[in-house]
Amino acid sequence: MISKVLIANRGEIALRIARTCRELGIATVAAHSSEDRDSAVVSFADESVQIGPGPAKSSYLSIPALIEAARARGADAIHPGYGFLSENADFAEVCELEGITFIGPTAEAMGRLGDKSSARAIMLDAELPLLPGSRDGLTGAQEAKQLADDIGYPVIIKAVAGGGGRGMAVVRDPDDFERAFTQTRANAQAVFRDGRLYVERYLDSARHVEIQVLGDGHGHVVHLGARDCSLQRRHQKLVEESPAPRLDPRIVAEMGEAAVRGARAADYTGAGTFEFLVDGDGRYYFMEVNCRLQVEHPVTEMVTGIDLVREQLRVAAGEPLGFTQGDVQHRGVAIECRLNAEDPARDFAPTPGTLTRCVLPGGPFVRVDTHIEHGYRIPALYDSLLAKLIVWAPDRDAALAKMRRALAETRIEGAGVSTTAGFLGELLDHPRVRAAEHDTALIGSLTPVA
Repeated sequence: MISKVLIANRGEIALRIARTCRELGIATVAAHSSEDRDSAVVSFADESVQIGPGPAKSSYLSIPALIEAARARGADAIHPGYGFLSENADFAEVCELEGITFIGPTAEAMGRLGDKSSARAIMLDAELPLLPGSRDGLTGAQEAKQLADDIGYPVIIKAVAGGGGRGMAVVRDPDDFERAFTQTRANAQAVFRDGRLYVERYLDSARHVEIQVLGDGHGHVVHLGARDCSLQRRHQKLVEESPAPRLDPRIVAEMGEAAVRGARAADYTGAGTFEFLVDGDGRYYFMEVNCRLQVEHPVTEMVTGIDLVREQLRVAAGEPLGFTQGDVQHRGVAIECRLNAEDPARDFAPTPGTLTRCVLPGGPFVRVDTHIEHGYRIPALYDSLLAKLIVWAPDRDAALAKMRRALAETRIEGAGVSTTAGFLGELLDHPRVRAAEHDTALIGSLTPVA
């Protein structure tokens, strides 16, 4: 069994992990930067340790600092949350070498699936449907352009090591391809230290649907249904819901079976997400695997009643899953809105500052995952996510009404601070969203509102 977990993350996800650990009687150590010394998780955790200065590269992204902190505090496991080092195979491997349990997939599985080119090859062999594109990573612009010309435009160029909506470019005109390829390769090399790219057909009007999977080390893999994540801005998700609305249950079942098949092919353990694009005719195509807990995992928890962090901890401790596929039941509809410290009227520019007012929503079946409170200082160094508002209701109309009420009830104020609450409220009122006819292109077609 795991006795003490070092939480190698910050913000709402660090506090969310600490809460489940406490419920299970597992001690926690909050690893934090100097910028986060007064954070909520530092107050909540059993212990805390400063791992470096404010910049992430010297703290939350420092493998030596995190390993030393775990050893110094006697932590026998590390939970990476999402972002930062959560999908870093080297980090998982170092944990293994140091005798520390990494709460996530093995370094081998993460390496195979974190490399988008390798992941595509595995899924092709597992007979998952893929959009036309390159099987191997590309570094030459001319070779890549020939492939793009053969596929047909528009195409999307993606970094093999990319993630989080970064390292990609859509190309619609053949004359723009080589410039876009060169720029994306340079960005990928700078951000991910890997300049390899791949090219695939781009779908303008598609839905982004993902399947949550869980696997243990005993040969069991299950899926927990679908989430719709189509409401995105520049490939960054803003609203997620489960189950995916207006999607044939037979298609969802097929996608779930495909995800389980892919997870087995990769020998995957722990929580992971298979991401698909679904076109207007209901055809679905594999995109990638996220080898970690997703930001939007609460909507799956709300409709299944399964605590995903608890299952991560059980699997990491060597226990089998406590349920089978037939035990998974879905009830009602859950919707999540990501509340960011951004100004929609200024192209969603980040708005750091100190909160002079913080009123968060409540009421039946409203969940708020957050780390903020009155007086909280929003740092400029990190992601702008302030809170995740999650609601549950018996049906979608009721869930939308509950979320609109929760957003209207939210008051987060401070000098220079703006949030996306108003924008999200208007987004949920959009006729295409109400009718569940939205796709990944919707937000890009809207005029931002204050």
